[in-house]
Amino acid sequence: MSDPASPRNTRTIKVDYLARVEGEGALHLGIRDGIVEEVKLKIFEPPRFFEAFLQGRHFREAPDITARICGICPVAYQMSACHAMEKAAGIALPRPLRELRRLLYCGEWIESHALHIFMLHAPDFLGYESAIAMAKDHRDVVQMGLKLKKTGNDIGTFLGGREIHPVNVKVGGFYKTPRKGDFTQLAETLRWAADAAERTVQWVAQLPFPEFDQEYEYVSLSHPDEYPMNEGRLISNRGLDIDVAAYEAHFEEEHVPYTNALHSIHKGHGAYFVGPMARYALNSARLTPRVRAAASSAGLGEICNNPFQSIIVRALEVLYACEEALRIITEYEEPDSPDIPVHIARECSGWGCTEAPRGILYHRYVIGEDGLITQAKIVPPTSQNQKQIEKDLWKIVPQSLHLTDAELQWRCEQAIRNYDPCISCATHFLKIQKEEIPS
Repeated sequence: MSDPASPRNTRTIKVDYLARVEGEGALHLGIRDGIVEEVKLKIFEPPRFFEAFLQGRHFREAPDITARICGICPVAYQMSACHAMEKAAGIALPRPLRELRRLLYCGEWIESHALHIFMLHAPDFLGYESAIAMAKDHRDVVQMGLKLKKTGNDIGTFLGGREIHPVNVKVGGFYKTPRKGDFTQLAETLRWAADAAERTVQWVAQLPFPEFDQEYEYVSLSHPDEYPMNEGRLISNRGLDIDVAAYEAHFEEEHVPYTNALHSIHKGHGAYFVGPMARYALNSARLTPRVRAAASSAGLGEICNNPFQSIIVRALEVLYACEEALRIITEYEEPDSPDIPVHIARECSGWGCTEAPRGILYHRYVIGEDGLITQAKIVPPTSQNQKQIEKDLWKIVPQSLHLTDAELQWRCEQAIRNYDPCISCATHFLKIQKEEIPS
């Protein structure tokens, strides 16, 4: 609300705590004579030094260390680290182990997307301050969301050893792999989850979406045979088509004075968009017939350019992940061994990029002949989306100046949450300030 102590030509909006994004951030809007002159999305997360303290550690430690970066998407960090190390060692996993990794990733997509859809984003559209408040009127929906999230967590426990920060993943595969008959209960749960995910698509498609359309450069992995998750080339809708090893030749991080998080840009292009909407725009043809039918029923074409409708795309990806998990379970062949040997006895480099729930997650490591990491670089999805979020706000705010302070604040927060930003894994905090600049 407005600050009564502010001068007449200055309005300030503050939100002390926003519990529906992960991390610390603030937004400053500067408006003069009805013209938006300043939009700054400020990230206050402190430096976490993961890249620094990976240096000097053995390459086999990277999956367990990087998994601690995030409690919501630890599998993504483990997978990108494993792929990078295996690339450096020049090995490729046999199909059964590759499929188990994809199954574990399906679990992460299900739990992360369900958390965002039902607990963080849906309340925006229905006017509730929280999922707890929403549950009073939509109890069955919230319960379905919690059960869906648990399904994803169950996959994490089954394959990873525990729900958060899995301990069964290693460079070269797993410490232990399941028997064919071990999947019976999980398969039954996933069949329910697939039906629930389809109902979720139908439910979110009926939400009231603000009218908004923007041209984006979408960037995601692309694989010739499957919807991207663990592997593929990096492509965009504006001509990019590169091997992951060329990532740093095309993308770079910039320091922005008002934020602790680096802004990632596509060299020569600027801001770009990663995550479910990018994956969908560039790979929708590789979704299953059931998912494509659900998308059509929800009113989506092959590309969606309204970020407020990202909640529909996330629901479609939950349905896809359930179907893909069931396919993997049905076709599963027990591997000869839970892992393959990985040895590094020379100085080398390795790159890995996988599709975290929020978008591409890039890792690069330089490893010495003693197997110790000498350099590490990690580029998470939120830093790649941060500049694009600001671009959305530059367009949304001018269209929304007729709103009251409270309504404008709500719209801006909702626009940020479209991206499901994982700003950090610490305190949840957003402070918004809107100032009328004197003429």
